[in-house]
Amino acid sequence: MIHGAPTLQLQTVSAQQTLEVGTGLGKSLVGGLVIALVGALGAGKTQFVKGMAIGNGACDARCVTSPTFTLINEYAGRLTLFHLDAYRLSGPVELFSLGFDELMAPDSAVVVEWADRVAGAIPAERLQVHIEAVGASVRGLSFWAYGSAAESCLGALCNR
Repeated sequence: MIHGAPTLQLQTVSAQQTLEVGTGLGKSLVGGLVIALVGALGAGKTQFVKGMAIGNGACDARCVTSPTFTLINEYAGRLTLFHLDAYRLSGPVELFSLGFDELMAPDSAVVVEWADRVAGAIPAERLQVHIEAVGASVRGLSFWAYGSAAESCLGALCNR
């Protein structure tokens, strides 16, 4: 699923800073983009998505929750941000049965937590983000941009 060195690597030292990086990315989101998010339990994936929703214009961080049991959450903003959790899915077929392909549209962005569990469904053109717990509150974030939309979004994040 991942080839080559990351396009960008960052380190955050607090949950707030992880949220702020997500906020910067949310401000840079472009329609039709899929963000494939990977990381262990407790790595900060949902915190990062909270930031993305805030940056995209959602109400506030309290309205963003993990969709572990609902599978899909939707946040209104500049773009509609669909937040999917693939942890409980058995694979790509289940993701497509949720209407995954219909969520990818010019006026929306889709972020998939546990994207590695449904790798066969994730489009080749995407923004791949890995979050790794390096310490108690330190997180390593690695970004791979595949395609012009992902490159544009990541470039805008770097220029903030």
